Amino acid sequence: MPTAPEEMTLKVIAHIHTAFPTKFGIPRQSGLVDELRGEVIFTPEYRNADAVRGLEDFSHIWLVWQFSGAVRDSWSPTVRPPRLGGNTRMGVFATRSPFRPNPLGLSSVRLEGIEHRPDVGPVLIVRGADLMDGTPIYDIKPYIPYADCHPDAAEGFTGQTQFHRLQVQFPPELLAQVPQADRAALTGVLAGDPRPSYQHDPQRVYGMEFGPVEVHFTVDGEVLTVTGIARR
Repeated sequence: MPTAPEEMTLKVIAHIHTAFPTKFGIPRQSGLVDELRGEVIFTPEYRNADAVRGLEDFSHIWLVWQFSGAVRDSWSPTVRPPRLGGNTRMGVFATRSPFRPNPLGLSSVRLEGIEHRPDVGPVLIVRGADLMDGTPIYDIKPYIPYADCHPDAAEGFTGQTQFHRLQVQFPPELLAQVPQADRAALTGVLAGDPRPSYQHDPQRVYGMEFGPVEVHFTVDGEVLTVTGIARR
C-alpha cells in the first residue's frame, strides 16, 4: 500500500463575499444570523456549471475554508476560548479556535440559490455565514441531514456558554442611514453581542464595520444601544 504524503497542497476553489471587511463582529458560529447574505464566487478554473449540478436540490451546504486572517507559522496545543472569558485553557482540538496546526474552518450555511452570471459563472447565494469578506474556500459539500445531524450530541464546555441575545436599541434616524437590505442582518449581528466576551465596560464605545457603514454602539447589561452610523 502506498504511503500517504505528510503534506498536501490545497487549491482555492472560490472566495466568499460578505458584509465583514474585518474579523470584529463576525458571528461566533455559522447559522446564528440567518439574515446574513454571502456570495460564493468560484475562481476561474472552477467556473463550470457542471460542478454544481444537483447542488440546488440541497437546502444547506458545508464550506471548508481558511482562517486567512489568523495564519501563523507555529501552533499551541492549548488555546483560551473567548466564550470562557479568555482565561481558561482548552486543548486546541476541543475548540474551534483559528489558531490551529492547519488553519481550516468548517461552516454549515443555508443555500438560498445558485445564480449563473456570464462574467463569473455559477454563484452560490448563502445565508448565515460566519466568514470574513474575501475568505478563501477550499471545498464545498452538501449537508446531508440523516448523516450530519446529531440532536443528542454532547456539547462539552460550550454548554456553559449558551448563546444569548441582547436587546438592541437602534434609533430610527440612525437605522435610516443603513441600506434597507442590510438592516435585519445588522440588527441580528448586534443582538448576538459582537464584543469580546471579557469586555463589559458600559462606557466604552465600540466600532464595527458592516457593509458600507461603520456602526458605533455601547452595551450596558443586556441592552446594546447604537450611538452612531458613519459611511465607510
